[in-house]
Amino acid sequence: MGGRVDGYRAELRVLKRWEPYLKKHSGLPGPRANLELVQAVGDEADSDRLWRLSASADEFLALCGTAGLGKVALMEPDTVMTWLRELASDRRWRVREGVAIALQRIGRESMPHLLAEMQVWAGEAPYIQRAAAAGLCEPDLLRPSSNAVQVLAILDRITSSLAAAMDRRREDFRVLRQALGYCWSVAAAAAPENAQPYFEKWLRSTDGDVAWVMRSNLSKARMAGLREKLSTARGPRAKPRPAAKRTKAKPKPVTKAGGSAKPKARTRK
Repeated sequence: MGGRVDGYRAELRVLKRWEPYLKKHSGLPGPRANLELVQAVGDEADSDRLWRLSASADEFLALCGTAGLGKVALMEPDTVMTWLRELASDRRWRVREGVAIALQRIGRESMPHLLAEMQVWAGEAPYIQRAAAAGLCEPDLLRPSSNAVQVLAILDRITSSLAAAMDRRREDFRVLRQALGYCWSVAAAAAPENAQPYFEKWLRSTDGDVAWVMRSNLSKARMAGLREKLSTARGPRAKPRPAAKRTKAKPKPVTKAGGSAKPKARTRK
């Protein structure tokens, strides 16, 4: 990936107008946007260009600008975080993904700053909560494990709001549920001992969506160790006792008078 990013960066440096080049190499329409180019834009663009791109009506240009704004967040924290919070609820899912990328860029510069901001976002609407969860749950941000411990507490708060949600047919609820379906496992892999009590608590939940979230995380390969610990802690499941076989009593022959009739002896001929 590094080689491609460096190549894009070199080409962007000699361009006056970036928009035609970005659209040409966006990878869209298609299943995957050109994320290497997105990273190159974030590395090379100045703040004015990033602001302009982030407000574009074109989805890929907006993705590039949004993702790159993480670079200037520490210089303009209030302005950038307010705009990113608004973009976190954008109708275009790639722009929402750009917010998560921007948050990860902030975390690489200052994880304490990101954690403080995401404590606030954890109490916001579902799309914003989704951005917080996805932005935080990046493996390289969760080292040292003390970072993961704080992220687990944020995920716990977001999961509580998921369990309390009333209208579950909304798209923002579905998107948040899907993100939590993998985010817990990323944070838990970085601090399994701290994660175990959270999993034990939520695995006891009778909420169907919460149950799906925890099952989805436990199915990940990175959860093998914690999955075994949880299974041991809960103990072997008792096998259901087989139902006793019921035998039908043979009816007794009845005489015309209502009494029991003695069967006639069979004689050999």
